Amino acid sequence: MHRLRNVLDKLPKRLQAKAKRALHEIMYADCREHAEAQIERFAEDYGAKHPKAVESLIRDQDCLLSFFDFPAEHWQHLRTTNAVESTFATVKLRQRVTKGAGSRTKALLMAFKLLDMAQKRWRRVTAPHQPSPIQR
Repeated sequence: MHRLRNVLDKLPKRLQAKAKRALHEIMYADCREHAEAQIERFAEDYGAKHPKAVESLIRDQDCLLSFFDFPAEHWQHLRTTNAVESTFATVKLRQRVTKGAGSRTKALLMAFKLLDMAQKRWRRVTAPHQPSPIQR
């Protein structure tokens, strides 16, 4: 998501909504070939007037499409979640509200209890039996 925002930042405000839809078509393509075709279409549409945006997209193309290397069942999780940020968002929020926990021990206890409660609401991974390419 951060890399897509970098591309949008290089476009004028009036084009960002349309470009965002095009970038989402790339991200939610059925396969790598369709995503690469969408990137080429984006380059044709915006390359003449906004080469920095297209250059940023093409430079980051390998990173943006790396989730296609994993089984399709895992794409949903790889596209939409950042495990570290979403996990600790609850802890950060509570820490700000309480203005610190007081001591290191209390902070660790608070973080543990918050994460223990939060894990009950976490979405399960689709197809956990499916090995990733890294494990093969």
